[in-house]
Amino acid sequence: MADQNFDVIVIGAGPGGYVAAIRASQLGLKVAIVEREHMGGICLNWGCIPTKALLRSSEVFHLMHRAKEFGLKADGIDYDIDAVVKRSRGVAKQLSSGVSHLMKKNKITVVMGAATIPAKGKVSVKTDKGEETLTAKNIILATGARARELPGLEADGERVWTYKHALQPPHMPKKLLVIGSGAIGIEFASFYNTLGAETTVVEVMDRILPVEDAEISAFAKKQFEKQKMKIIQKGMVKQLDRAKDKVTAHIEVDGKVEKMDFDTVISAVGIVGNVEGLGLEALGVKIDRTHVVVDEFCRTGVDGLYAIGDIAGAPWLAHKASHEGVVVAELIAGKNNVHPVKPEAIAGCTYCQPQVASVGYSEAKAKELGYEVKVGKFPFIGNGKAIALGEPEGMIKTVFDAKTGELLGAHMVGAEVTELIQGYVVGRTLETTEAELMETVFPHPTLSEMMHESVLDAYGRALHF
Repeated sequence: MADQNFDVIVIGAGPGGYVAAIRASQLGLKVAIVEREHMGGICLNWGCIPTKALLRSSEVFHLMHRAKEFGLKADGIDYDIDAVVKRSRGVAKQLSSGVSHLMKKNKITVVMGAATIPAKGKVSVKTDKGEETLTAKNIILATGARARELPGLEADGERVWTYKHALQPPHMPKKLLVIGSGAIGIEFASFYNTLGAETTVVEVMDRILPVEDAEISAFAKKQFEKQKMKIIQKGMVKQLDRAKDKVTAHIEVDGKVEKMDFDTVISAVGIVGNVEGLGLEALGVKIDRTHVVVDEFCRTGVDGLYAIGDIAGAPWLAHKASHEGVVVAELIAGKNNVHPVKPEAIAGCTYCQPQVASVGYSEAKAKELGYEVKVGKFPFIGNGKAIALGEPEGMIKTVFDAKTGELLGAHMVGAEVTELIQGYVVGRTLETTEAELMETVFPHPTLSEMMHESVLDAYGRALHF
């Protein structure tokens, strides 16, 4: 095919790339997007969306077992793992098709193939029909990331899995080891534990969910242990001995190594940016620990080359990638008042049981940064809606600057907190202080009332606890 010239070329059609392409097109730019595998990227096809579909199935299964509490009868409760997975894959497929539709709707040229950048402003794509050359003044890297694999703990797809294998399991685990307790690890641990797998989680740090506020992590740990999940903190899996029907893990805690047998292992020890094979080093792009180094506007330092999403570093979240895509598209289009990306304003959500969500600084981080803080807390047990739902286990914690009333952070654990957190996200974006939050009327009966009570508690004014 003859050379094609565009205003913007996006490499990668995940939640960062396809959103960047749409916004650029909306702004009147001629856009091409290159994708080597799936429209919608890892998040939509092998991450955020299919995992939530799986977790919904396990949540319903859990509630079915609690039917008697709600005055209901349910006998012979069981699950079909193949049907659960089929539903999850169907949800992902539906949304992937939706992304393709959005590309057509926004008149974005889609090129399926593997991209390289042989020179500034030029993208070469290896397609199933041969080589295509695209040119543009602006190129946006949105190539995402993949699972990190540690030496000796590599996945084999049979007994040792990454998230991809866990989404389409070759068998239902009976005795499961999950290595790593970040969002990915804990979500899979929660899913399989709820379906009856005897689950052990090993975390190298001194607490699970290590990016969360310490009090929230401790609360979540207690809830997981109530669900008979075994949690090993400050532990390291040193070795995996593989046999046909089992894996023997050598787990080191406090200098002592214990051998434990499992039939399945899920490795969730972080991610690695997809920076290889693009020609970035030759262009002068700086790469630090598999991630492209960018400034607050996602600029790489190479004229006309931007990087967004997982390839551009933490936080590794789809919504952060999408936001960065919009920022870069608007920057390229010459829009005024484009605001830089602020990682501390990005909410994190983990969809385990109970859910965990947060935004901004933890109490410890705020103090480390030199703030004098006021902290408020409110338990789910004090909320009428939570009790009516049969979900009385949880808490909401807010952290304020004692001098200015600025909302520094909010941290939650409990039912539906991944939906509640956005209220605090909006508050932070509007630079809300405690005064506005106190004066806001929250509807009753709702879980959101706990957000109000947590704010009131920080100032000694809680009404219902």
